[in-house]
Order: sequence, then C-alpha cells, then structure tokens
Amino acid sequence: MDYIIYFVITIGILVFVHEFGHFAAAKLSKMRADVFAIGFGKRLFGWNRINGFTFGDLPKDHDGGGHTDYRVCLLPLGGYVKIAGMVDESFDTEFANQEPKPYEFRARPTILKLFVITAGVMMNLTLSILIFWVMNFMRGDQVIQTTELGPVQQESISYDLGFRSHDEILSINGQPVAHWQEVIDHLLVENIGSDVNVLLTRNNTDTTITITKAQFAAIDHENFSLAYAHTRPFIGAVFEGTPAEIAGVKQGDIFLELNNQSITTDREVIDIVSSHKNIELPLVILRDTDTLTTKVKVGDDGLIGISLSTAYTGPVEFKPYGFFESLGKSISDVGAYTKLTLSMFKNVIVGDVAFNQVFGGPIKIAQFAAKSADSGIASFMFFIAMLSLSLAIINILPFPVLDGGHFVIILLEGVARRELPIKIKIAIQNAGFIVLLLLMAFIIYNDIISL
Repeated sequence: MDYIIYFVITIGILVFVHEFGHFAAAKLSKMRADVFAIGFGKRLFGWNRINGFTFGDLPKDHDGGGHTDYRVCLLPLGGYVKIAGMVDESFDTEFANQEPKPYEFRARPTILKLFVITAGVMMNLTLSILIFWVMNFMRGDQVIQTTELGPVQQESISYDLGFRSHDEILSINGQPVAHWQEVIDHLLVENIGSDVNVLLTRNNTDTTITITKAQFAAIDHENFSLAYAHTRPFIGAVFEGTPAEIAGVKQGDIFLELNNQSITTDREVIDIVSSHKNIELPLVILRDTDTLTTKVKVGDDGLIGISLSTAYTGPVEFKPYGFFESLGKSISDVGAYTKLTLSMFKNVIVGDVAFNQVFGGPIKIAQFAAKSADSGIASFMFFIAMLSLSLAIINILPFPVLDGGHFVIILLEGVARRELPIKIKIAIQNAGFIVLLLLMAFIIYNDIISL
C-alpha cells in the first residue's frame, strides 16, 4: 500500500507540473485548452465551468465553450493538455475540416507553438532546480572525509569484486580521491560502462583491483553497496515495554559494544541479538558524551525492541551555501546529472550497461518513492527532483508522441511555412504511441522479473 500511495503522489506531482507548463504557456499564448488530464484513457471524474463536478464521460452534447475540463483518467502513467487545433495524445482530428480559428494552436506563430510544446520540459527543469536550490541552501554539503571502507561481508557483491574490510581507496582510474563522495562519483558514476582500476592500501601495502565493464553490467546494483568506515549503530527508536527499554536504552544512543564485542554496524547488532535468544548480554552505549554500561536480555523472538540505523562518527567537513550561491550550485547539479543521464543512455545503446540498470517503470518508481519517503522528506524530495529531471530529458528527445517529436514537426512546418497533412501527423503519433507502449511493457516486464 505504501508503494501505491507514494507512486500516486510522485506521478501526480510530476505530471501536474509538466502539464501545467503546457497549460500555462497555452493560456499566455492565447490558445484554448479544452482538457487538462492527469492519466490517459477513460475519464473517471473531473470539473469544468459548464457541468461542474461530474463522474464518467462528459455528455455527448457537451460544448466546453472555451472552458477547460480538468479530469482524472483511468491509466495513471502520465497526462496531457488538449489544446484546440493540435494533434496530440487525444488523437482528436475533428478540427481538421474547419478553417483555423484564432485561438487554435495551428493558427498561432511558430515561436509560440515551440514555446508551448517546450513549456512542460522547462517546468520539470525548474522543479528540479528549485528543489536542489532549497536543499543546498538549507543543508549545504556534508563531506564525509574518509576513503576507508567499513566491514565488507563475505559472499557479498563487494567482496566478490575484490574489496575487503578497511581498504583505504587512494585513486580510481588514476584520479586521486580525497573523500567518500569522490569515491562514489568515480567508481559508480563517471566510469560506469568502462573498466575501473582501483588503487588502495590494504595492510600497509598498495594493491590494485580491476573491475571490468562486463562485471559492472552483471552487478545487481540494488544489492551492491560500499560502506565507509568510522560508523556506529544509532538507535532510531525504542519500543515500549521491550527488553531495550527495560535495560535503559534510549532513542539517540549509539552502540559501542555488545556481548563484549566492538560494534560498528547495525548488521552486527542484528546478528548478535538474533543468535542469543533469552540470553542477557552486556551492552556499552554512548549517550551524548557519556559512556554507559548496562545489560539487555534478548526476547525469545530474537529481538530487543529497537529500530537501528548507522551513524557516521568520523571527520566531516560542512560547506554552507548562501542564497544565490545555492542557486548556482543547483544549476550546476542539474547540469551534472543531465550529463550523467545522457552518458547512461549512450552506454545502454552501445551495450556497455544493461537496460534494466538504467530504465525503471512504475514498479521501480513506486519502490524507490516509498524507500526515499521512509528515509525522510529530504530524501523523498531529492528523488522527486531526479525523476523530474529524467522526465524532462526523456520528453525532449525527438521521438513521436514526446514533446521533442512535436518540437521537430513544428520546426519543420515553420521552415516549410506549411503544415504536414493531418493524416501524416496521426500516422506518426500512432506509430510513436505503439512503440512507446511496447517499450513501457518491456520496462514493466523488467521490473517484475527483478523483484
């Protein structure tokens, strides 16, 4: 249910922002917008000034009289604005046999048509920039000043690739790394689709491990992660009446030792607790600046009644940004993520990266939306910003049905000073729509088999 709720919220925000761009641009250009739809297909319900709020299809004799019908449709995988005199997702061609009217899309200058067709993409870009702007201004950058790995479990993907606990990474493909973000950028972003050579220090000896692009392509990226060192288990919540509460454990405490073993990750806590049912374990915790010793008896269910996360306790450099500096940083972020997205598309096309590592459908969107929401509002908003940017990039591609496809046709018509025949436009739309549906079906299939 969480997946469904957050999927609806995410798609609702993105589609509304995108379609509002087209709608507002059409109004500014003195074009008539007959329909503002969230979703495709059958009209479920909606509102317009003539009929008020209604369920189902509009009456057959309905004449909007220039007023927009705001509606929600059956298939929640997008949306559209039906602009009078334009061949679009509604496939309405009734206007074709009539003389162009001043308020119709086809009657307006080419520059205004291009403005309307790109306005959705511009709104998605604007949303991404605004979110990054607020996040940069409110939070700044917290730079984790370590390149040392935390525990690497045997039989993990990281272990199979050659990484070991407490390796200190020095450089990746010859580029020195000074902090954790550089490790992630160089290893998992900038060099994806290429062989990667990682120079590291292990037991005071320099060692190089090589990860081939074939190994990267075969990686299950959802289960692959590298954890930095200098971490401790952090208590997110203590549940009432549980062994942890009886032992005096409080929210915000940090585990230092459990069962006389030094603890660095929440996984270690889970493993120790689950294997000591009904046994009292010595526990050392850090509360603010005080170190406290207690004992906790594990329940017969192998639990002590806490929720855990991992807290970084190593050196951190905080970089604050001013109001306008945050705006510049947000534009730079959008540019970097756009470059990365286009690079990923290229790697998919040439076969260096698997299709399902780049593209995700409704199921993956729902999963990531729910996970990011569980991590907090900042994480969820970052996910929205990234998805909005991806939507903008995909939509501007010169493919039929997408805004980029409309853009190319409008530009060609402007240069030729004549419209393409309606039948040709409809044929292009139909072909593009069929290919898009097949692509969506393939993406959903990939989502399902990766569950």
